[in-house]
Amino acid sequence: MPGYGVKAPPLRLRSGQALSLKSATRTGHPGGIYTVPMRFLLLGAGKTGSLVAEAARERHHEVNVLRSTENPQGSALTAASLGDTDVVIDFTTPDAVLDNIAACVTAGKPIVVGTTGWYEHLPHVRALVEASGASFLFGANFSIGINLLLDIARTASAATQHGYTGQIFERHHVHKKDAPSGTAIAIQNAIRGACGQEMEIISFREGEVVGMHEVILDSPHDRIYLCHDAKSRRGFAEGAVRAAEWLAEKKGFYDFQDVWREV
Repeated sequence: MPGYGVKAPPLRLRSGQALSLKSATRTGHPGGIYTVPMRFLLLGAGKTGSLVAEAARERHHEVNVLRSTENPQGSALTAASLGDTDVVIDFTTPDAVLDNIAACVTAGKPIVVGTTGWYEHLPHVRALVEASGASFLFGANFSIGINLLLDIARTASAATQHGYTGQIFERHHVHKKDAPSGTAIAIQNAIRGACGQEMEIISFREGEVVGMHEVILDSPHDRIYLCHDAKSRRGFAEGAVRAAEWLAEKKGFYDFQDVWREV
C-alpha cells in the first residue's frame, strides 16, 4: 500500500503476557499505554492527522499513513491492502470520507472517523454498518473536555424552562472547511434532546484558533457561560487513538459521545 509506515518501538512484556489483541491490557504508565501494539492505518496527513499518528506511536502502535492523493474515492482501501490493519482512522475531508467509510465496511475493517461536515449522511452510514455487521465509530470531537461540556450543556439547558434563552458560539481557524462545526452541531443536538429547544449557532473563522465553543444562557437577571477552549489539537488526537483501541474488537455503530467514558 502506498504511504509512510513507521514501526513502533519494541516492547518488553512481563512474563505470562500473551502477544495478542485480545490480551491487551492497560499498564500503570501515564496515559494507560497498551502493552500490545496494534496496526493503524491513518487516512489524511493534515494537522490533526499528524498528531493522531504521533499519539498512536507514543502508545506503542504501528502507524501507516495514506494520503488523499494516494486514495482517490477510497480505491486503495481493499480487503487485500488492509490485510493486517487492526483499525482505520479517518481525518480527511467531507468529500472523501463517505467513500472511505464504504470501502472499509466492504473490506470488513473497523473505522474511526474524526472528519466532520458529512452528518446529513449519518442515517445511510448507520444502515450500511448495521446491515454488514461492521465496526464503526465517529466523533464530532474526541476531546474528553468537549464531551464533558456536552453533558454539562444538557443539564444547563434546564434553564430554558425558567426564562433563559440560549445561543451557541463557535470559533475556528480560517482553514476549517465546514461551518458550523460538527462539535457545535453536537452541542445543539444535545441541548435539543434535553429540553426540546433549538439554539442558534453563530460561527466565526479567524486566524489559527484551534477551537472554542461557548454556550450562553441569558435571562433578565443573570447570564450563564459554558466554554471549552482547546489549547491544541493534541486532546482530539489522543481521544481518537483511544477510540480506535476501544473499537478494535467490537461490532456496531457508535458515537464517541456515548462511549467516551469507556475508552
